[in-house]
Amino acid sequence: MFKRTILKHLTRWKASSNRKPLILRGARQVGKTTLIKQFAQTYKQYIFLDLEKTDDRNFFEKSDDVKKIVDSLFLSKNISSNVKDTLLFIDEIQESPKAIHLLRYFYEDIPNLHVISAGSLLEFAMRKVPSFPVGRVEYLYLYPLNFLEYLEAIEHFAAMEQINQIPVKPFAHKVLLDLFNRYTIIGGMPEVVKIFTENNSSLIELPIVYESIWGTYQNDVEKYATNETERKVIKHIMATAQFYIDQRIKFQNFGNSNYRSREVGEALKSLDDAKIIQLIYPTTNVEIPIQPDLKKSPKLQFLDTGLVNHVLGIQSQMIGLEDLSSAYKGAIIPHLITQELISLNTISSKKPHFWVREKKQSSSEVDLVIQYEDKVIPIEIKSGSTGSLKSLHQFVQKANHPYAIRVYEGEFKIEKATTPDGVPYLLMNMPYYLGTKIPEYIDYFINNYKI
Repeated sequence: MFKRTILKHLTRWKASSNRKPLILRGARQVGKTTLIKQFAQTYKQYIFLDLEKTDDRNFFEKSDDVKKIVDSLFLSKNISSNVKDTLLFIDEIQESPKAIHLLRYFYEDIPNLHVISAGSLLEFAMRKVPSFPVGRVEYLYLYPLNFLEYLEAIEHFAAMEQINQIPVKPFAHKVLLDLFNRYTIIGGMPEVVKIFTENNSSLIELPIVYESIWGTYQNDVEKYATNETERKVIKHIMATAQFYIDQRIKFQNFGNSNYRSREVGEALKSLDDAKIIQLIYPTTNVEIPIQPDLKKSPKLQFLDTGLVNHVLGIQSQMIGLEDLSSAYKGAIIPHLITQELISLNTISSKKPHFWVREKKQSSSEVDLVIQYEDKVIPIEIKSGSTGSLKSLHQFVQKANHPYAIRVYEGEFKIEKATTPDGVPYLLMNMPYYLGTKIPEYIDYFINNYKI
């Protein structure tokens, strides 16, 4: 049982005077059930239901009265009928649209009972719910372990102490970078990290785990698809999408297929709903608000970089690389930094965006943009301590502020710089391992440095 950052949000939810039934969302095998079972230990009483089991599902199928359902649960579980300090955890709730529908009545009729539900394919189950309890439930989102959670899982507390200091000290750079490189290779799927730690950091046992996880996602195709054509398109995407990470894609004829744009778009939407492969759209904004341009070509973002590495078959060759920014045509590190930022969105399902400027003569693309107060901050992910920042300069020259970020394998530093056209700006150079700390570092950057 790893300590997850999201636990602080669960603790806040438990203490809230306006607590609503909570739905924990996320892809399969990111640790939802384990997390709630761990959290349940903070309660005096705990009832666990798995709605993939007929007996547990029948509690909801045989009654519309949540008070009667709860009375029946307490009796069958042989526990006190006092709902105070009791957690009801309804796992795999997507198996019963009726149970989803009834969540609102727990909030209205039994507000003192703490109710958490979880499910991996909720978006598909919601289509079958006649009256979804909008405004009567809360959401939290869970993802694979990010680098900070990984350090906690492997119990490298000295590294955690150093990475939580802002700014990070130069003497910690080599150790943190080495740890991040290993995390880049294996990814953050909880079962993978568990086996990795139990086997003294050996990679030997991991391929079997990756295959099991990826096989589960492939077997879920039937649940994602609404018809036979979509099933075939999803299978094709699952077999080819990994070759296009960190690239902008076209839906038409995706993966050298004959599938039409609409067919690919609908299939990718289903995979996006399942959180397996997400679509990351660009923006053309240099000022707030950041608005994605859905007419422009998106990038593909997989749930977990470790899974991508396994499916691509590149993990063994990555072990010998000093700078992993060169792995798989430079695509792995930008993919992982995006994954790190997504992992921070525990109370919403917002995605990051990248920035583009497209003209006939030339085009520019900045890897990520993040909103901070009234500013849009550009983030370029580069290999080496030098290199072209042409697209970043294009953004800086259009922006209403002088702040920019480069994420690279070098040490942390902040420097004054100038674009080729003579526009001065401040550049914060951040090592890869600070991906999850980017929002905190932006706050430090802007509040302590002026042009």
